[in-house]
Amino acid sequence: MNKQKLNIKQWSKADRPREKMMAKGSEALSDAELLGILIGSGNTEESAVELMRRILATCDNNLNELGKWEVRNFSSFKGMGPAKSLTIMAALELGKRRKLQESKEREQIRCSEDIYKLFHPLMCDLPQEEFWILLLNQACKVINKLRISTGGIDGTYADVRTILREALIGRATQ
Repeated sequence: MNKQKLNIKQWSKADRPREKMMAKGSEALSDAELLGILIGSGNTEESAVELMRRILATCDNNLNELGKWEVRNFSSFKGMGPAKSLTIMAALELGKRRKLQESKEREQIRCSEDIYKLFHPLMCDLPQEEFWILLLNQACKVINKLRISTGGIDGTYADVRTILREALIGRATQ
């Protein structure tokens, strides 16, 4: 049976990702539709949205998993060359950086969950172990977060003198 590709331009206007976003906002779009807008076109057999649905399915529809992909992972899909792959990788990196963006007011650390929220975007995609310190002032507000060392896949080394020096330079009290 010969399956004919239905081009996005042949879709009803209400179903086209760009038009849908204009009318209903970005929240109304699926991840595949948002990513389809980024890559612009699919391949000879599937639209950009269908291609992105298939790609997302291979990583359990998890954008965090997709964020760990490299160009070689995308290139196994017909129609995904370096340009489209890098566009998706750049968009996911921007999302990660947006989450990391410091607010104008220093964050206060009240519990371990606050530390998790602060470090998760930094560390969720790391291929190796890293040792970080969090410098706090007397009110438990973040002064700075610093990477002390980067190691292998199962460990890293952190020199106590380096940690203490950074804490003193940063005027951390906690």
